[in-house]
Amino acid sequence: MNNQLINFIVKKYLKFDKKNPFISISAILAFVGVAVGVMVLIITMAIMNGTEKEFKDKLFTMNYPLSVYAKFGNGINDNLLNNLEKKFPNLSFSPYISSQAIVQHDEKISGGLIFGVDPKREAKINSIYAKATKNLVLNKYDLITGIGTADKLYLYDDSKVTMYFTSLNPNGFTMMPKMKRFNYKGSFSSGLNAYDNSYMYTTAAALRTILRKSDNYYDGIHIYSDDAFNDIKLLEKELQNYPGVGVIGWWQQNGNFFSAMALEKKALFVVLMLIILVASLNIISSLLMTVMSRRKEIALLLSMGATNKEIKKIFLKLGIVIGFSGIVIGTFLGFFGIFILDNFNIISLPADVYGTSKLPLDLDMIDFISIMIGSVIIILLSSYYPASKATKIDVIDVLRNE
Repeated sequence: MNNQLINFIVKKYLKFDKKNPFISISAILAFVGVAVGVMVLIITMAIMNGTEKEFKDKLFTMNYPLSVYAKFGNGINDNLLNNLEKKFPNLSFSPYISSQAIVQHDEKISGGLIFGVDPKREAKINSIYAKATKNLVLNKYDLITGIGTADKLYLYDDSKVTMYFTSLNPNGFTMMPKMKRFNYKGSFSSGLNAYDNSYMYTTAAALRTILRKSDNYYDGIHIYSDDAFNDIKLLEKELQNYPGVGVIGWWQQNGNFFSAMALEKKALFVVLMLIILVASLNIISSLLMTVMSRRKEIALLLSMGATNKEIKKIFLKLGIVIGFSGIVIGTFLGFFGIFILDNFNIISLPADVYGTSKLPLDLDMIDFISIMIGSVIIILLSSYYPASKATKIDVIDVLRNE
């Protein structure tokens, strides 16, 4: 039996069977089920990846890819900073001093975390800070706040605000407040309320003076890296010469959050793959019913010299045509759905909760390949069983009775 005859038989079996409509209906349901399963998987994985990337971008900006920290006081100084800049010219460094503080404007009060930074260095690694300070000349006691703090305190350009800091009294038993007037110069918007309502920036010189920090010493160094996973290993090796200093990556600071997202993504992938698995059951039932209804034809083909391999090939090809057609249509619908969601504001998200008002979409190539491989394996397995069943027909018994 040549391939041309096999293709002719497959086309014949694919046509709607008026005598046994349930066989054709089952095949159509299998086709639709596979298409819907692939479409939903593609769109869902794109949403999961887009959401993860959106949060990574936000956390990258405000948490920084890498951070060098002091294990005890006065561990980080200008000598360490200059040494790291010489040995890692591909990285950008921004040393900082940090403290908790309360800011007051008129009768309004808000609290948060204030960073003393070098404006030029910070602008190189923090795009949100750079946007907020663009075209601004910052003096020693100038202040940049999050948009949430600015709105809460009704701040406007050049507003005078009072900052309250605390320091331990020399006797060691009381906390004495320190007050200092700052000039409000502008605000940033990160898209995340946690940062917009609590983060503030001033100069490192200002915090050094207020907190009586030693000259040339810092609390830490924020680092921008394009390849943080490899650079952290190099930094760890270099910092072995500095026992009081360590380095940490953004994924370690937010490990639980991204681990939960990765677990959720895997769980969704498995659950949604079950849609294709259920659809494949329709392929199995459709092919088995086709085998049962075409027993006489199969017996005749076998009696005329067709081999078991050729009979198996007919039904295997029949299942593959149904399943692969569903995969192709589902892929098209999936990418079309992504295009619609990405270009039309069909779904609007609360920006204060998710950090963006637009549904983030980003289909990773690895996920797409995984969807295709998983779908193909399910289709092949679903087609193989009925195809092998077709070769188990007793030719003599069928021809005698039918």
